Amino acid sequence: MREVMEERNQMDSHTIGVYRTAATVKGGRRFSFGSLVIVGDHNGTIGFGYAKSNEVPSAIEKATKKARAHTRKVPRVGSTIPHEVTGRFGASSVRLIPASPGTGVVAGTTVRAMLEHAGISDCLTKCYGSTNSINVVKAVFDGLGRLQTKEQIEELRGQDLGATETEEKVERGARFVPKFGDRSIKGAATDDENQKNESND
Repeated sequence: MREVMEERNQMDSHTIGVYRTAATVKGGRRFSFGSLVIVGDHNGTIGFGYAKSNEVPSAIEKATKKARAHTRKVPRVGSTIPHEVTGRFGASSVRLIPASPGTGVVAGTTVRAMLEHAGISDCLTKCYGSTNSINVVKAVFDGLGRLQTKEQIEELRGQDLGATETEEKVERGARFVPKFGDRSIKGAATDDENQKNESND
């Protein structure tokens, strides 16, 4: 229980949107607010929550509590997802495609926020149908829930799959991603500094 509480405290929250609704009553119009919030630890855990209240701060607080209470673990291969998947909710569907290291998250604001909070930094996406934020969030959440690791698929099929296409893609891409601790980069930076000093002299 203590580990679960510590894990929840480490999660970052992000407000996707605040929505205002109005009800016409005898004395005029009564406003209420709904808030959509996602939470994640940037390390494979993601959750979302939607709540309503008469005030914006309390709506965000209630949505954050719901999101922290309903989280999900997301399997990853390096900085991307294990395989291509399509998540659906209502009239919205979102396709998530693995990408090589250095590609980044190619997505809209809502999908990008969810993937980055889940710790996925390389992924291609495409939304179909409705682009309503609530539906898109639920569709992405459904897609992330459909992901399976290679070990899970091997156990279901009862056979060894070997290296997957995503693993090979990640391995190939990792060769071209520069490392900041590499001597070649340090050497290039030193050469640039020497040239600037010579020009100043």
